[in-house]
Amino acid sequence: MKIFRAEQVREIDAYTIKNEPIRSIDLMERAAMRLTGWYVRHFKTHQKVLIIAGPGNNGGDALAMARMLADRQYRVECFLLRFGKLSEDCANNMERLMDQDLVKLVEINEQDSLPEIRREDVVVDGIFGSGLSRKVTGLPARVIKHINEHAGTVIAIDIPSGLKGEDNSDNDYEHVVQADYTITFQFPFLSFFFDSNDSHVGRWRVHDIRLHPQAIEDEKSAYRTLETDEVRGLLPARGKFAHKGTFGHALMISGSYGMMGAALLAGEACLRSGTGLVTLHVPRFGYNIVQTAFPEAIVSLDQSDILFSEPPELGAYTAIGIGPGLGCKPNSGKGLKMLLERIKVPLVIDADALNLLSRHPDWFGLLPEGTILTPHPREFDRMAGESKNSYERHLKQMEFAAKHQVVVVLKGAHTGIASPDGSYCFNTTGNPGMATGGSGDVLTGMITGFLAQGIPSPDAALAGVFLHGLAGDLAADASSEEALIAGDINLYLGEAFRELHA
Repeated sequence: MKIFRAEQVREIDAYTIKNEPIRSIDLMERAAMRLTGWYVRHFKTHQKVLIIAGPGNNGGDALAMARMLADRQYRVECFLLRFGKLSEDCANNMERLMDQDLVKLVEINEQDSLPEIRREDVVVDGIFGSGLSRKVTGLPARVIKHINEHAGTVIAIDIPSGLKGEDNSDNDYEHVVQADYTITFQFPFLSFFFDSNDSHVGRWRVHDIRLHPQAIEDEKSAYRTLETDEVRGLLPARGKFAHKGTFGHALMISGSYGMMGAALLAGEACLRSGTGLVTLHVPRFGYNIVQTAFPEAIVSLDQSDILFSEPPELGAYTAIGIGPGLGCKPNSGKGLKMLLERIKVPLVIDADALNLLSRHPDWFGLLPEGTILTPHPREFDRMAGESKNSYERHLKQMEFAAKHQVVVVLKGAHTGIASPDGSYCFNTTGNPGMATGGSGDVLTGMITGFLAQGIPSPDAALAGVFLHGLAGDLAADASSEEALIAGDINLYLGEAFRELHA
């Protein structure tokens, strides 16, 4: 699914109105019907609904919803904030609501007192839509603060009032609605994917209102969400006469004293991703551990007893991953530099290898084109500099990927994959239970495994992130988010592949 800027969405709306053709008031009716349908599936008729509408088209959506809920015997109270001229469609929906004569419509001006909101009430926010380009002041600011201080359940139409569709770096979050649910239409907004906006967006849902498919296809965007069909097409077929050599040989450089578990998790994930052969390069003390706990792996021993210090000969491998449990000792840094100077195959860098890399920015020039970096936010900040918020970090991520011609996988609730060509993809799988030690090691192993099979770097990153999240979702369904551990992700990789191919 493409993700568009707010102004692009308005252009797609306009194209739909002109070319479907459909009147704007009827397109609004279509959106309100989807919104109302969602509401009646989730809330009972005995709960009072407070509909708070602004004078624009977002308010028109809210007034249409009030009318539809009243038709279904919901207890509806409707408040129209008069801080500007009513849009044509908002005025038409106000007239329709008054003609229905089932809902009392109260108009609120600057000097009026605000409605009482009880904890058991449901508030529907229809004050501002996605066209907002300034901080909220005056009556709307007062109402938003009132909602945030008193409301129980809050539902935002399209976007929480006060929130901008993209960059909220200079926004006043005190005057942004804190929604429990955001119901948007056709496309999510970019701002929904950043952690700084999570307490305002809440759980968001996208509803199809049948905007014109040609307009959607023609409108360009660097952003999209990662979906099942795309990932399914990235994986190689496994032919009847294939053998282990067909699917590559991955090298995982990982582990140090006290951190051998990371090496095992990454190695198993690599093999379970379909790689033909996996070699674990570990310190000497790790030999018995790997041979005992992971008999499917080939073992390569470092010259050091307790840490990584020098890569082995690299000629046999089709992809290399480095970082899980590596440690950050100077000798490991020297070993990383040796690897970067010698490597001629695709590379994944994670965890401590990223931390070592961040200490030596001059090494960025040694990264092979198409290298995949998998930092969490703190690791990325060490490489690219501190960011004041998640949106700024996102922009730096895209800049870093383009500048160094690498793929940057920024891990989080909506893991984002920035490719060197400027495209950006947000993952749609995964859950909070995956925020557990070792989960990142599993992801590194999976991506390395896909690279070893000959999948191009951007596609390997996409497939790894999606299937990693899907396996985590299946594991959480089986046990719980709270009980989920990294090893469970490995155990459910098979189920994830089956679901992908279903």
